[in-house]
Amino acid sequence: MSYQTYTYQHEFEFECGVKLPQLELGYHTYGTLNKAKDNVIWVCHAFTANSDVLDWWKGLFGSGYYFNPEEHFIVCANMLGSTYGSSGPLSVNPQTGENYYLSFPQATVRDMIKSQQLLAAHLGIESIHTLIGGSLGGQQAMEWAIIEPDFIKNLILIAANAKHSPWGIAFNESQRLAIAADQTFYENKPNGGAKGLKAARAMALLSYRGYKTYGIKQHEESNEVVDNYKASSYQNYQGDKLVSRFNAYSYWYLSKAMDSHNVGRNRVSIEDALSKITARTLVIGIKSDLLFPIEEQQYLFQHIPQSAFAEFDSYYGHDGFLIETEALTNIITSFFKTDVKGKIIQLQQTA
Repeated sequence: MSYQTYTYQHEFEFECGVKLPQLELGYHTYGTLNKAKDNVIWVCHAFTANSDVLDWWKGLFGSGYYFNPEEHFIVCANMLGSTYGSSGPLSVNPQTGENYYLSFPQATVRDMIKSQQLLAAHLGIESIHTLIGGSLGGQQAMEWAIIEPDFIKNLILIAANAKHSPWGIAFNESQRLAIAADQTFYENKPNGGAKGLKAARAMALLSYRGYKTYGIKQHEESNEVVDNYKASSYQNYQGDKLVSRFNAYSYWYLSKAMDSHNVGRNRVSIEDALSKITARTLVIGIKSDLLFPIEEQQYLFQHIPQSAFAEFDSYYGHDGFLIETEALTNIITSFFKTDVKGKIIQLQQTA
């Protein structure tokens, strides 16, 4: 396991037309690239995660698990705009000597993939055996498979969609309103907007989990409670937890990047863009997902040519893709035992 930083010492142009004089990407690699260079597993991480996939996706990644460094060369790059080693709003602008803050260019999902393509070339990777991502990570993986179809052999999309929905955008905008209501956000300091970020995270949790999750985990045993509820304490705790490891500026930019996701933008159509994917594709949905409802994954399954579909239920809702690693392992194992070439196969969870 190793963390490294890749510096692209040339101009990097964003989709919006703004250019950075250079680009940095933080990334982790695990295992070794074999002689045939055909054992690459590339992970696109989700919203506030980092490049240390063995830490946050235990049970699916790591020694003894399905994707392991003994067999695979696993790569995960911190996404552009994040706070874990890649260029973002807290980076120093070499032209001014000051942090970018709100002057950082607005990145899209396609910009994120453009930066990761540069890293792949730097690492000498000639093809990716399996590209996998959930949520915003799934949106990134999908774009890569459209942009560079011959480069991706197998694609696994979990709790993702072809374009971010009005429902998802509304959730993100509500969170940004909370951040903007904190006037320190505009003071251009590393902890600016911290209270707003705390509120934003509390809002987001409602979409990541769901009614049943809170009913089970935050249930009051006593009928006499009139204040200081478990659910209230949980929201405060989770808000503080994110503030201690993230920043409001990256949160703001990444939420806007998620909103930008639309594979049909500047292309013939969404359906035509999905038809460009040539990778063997596994689409996985979570029945209880409020943020990325199951019909969004069914749509992907219907329009990606060589695709298989699986679904599972989880009282964790959207966050189930990070937690239900046993179910994911069973589904992925079935997928790699199945020939989907030229046909569409319905996969079911093997309990």
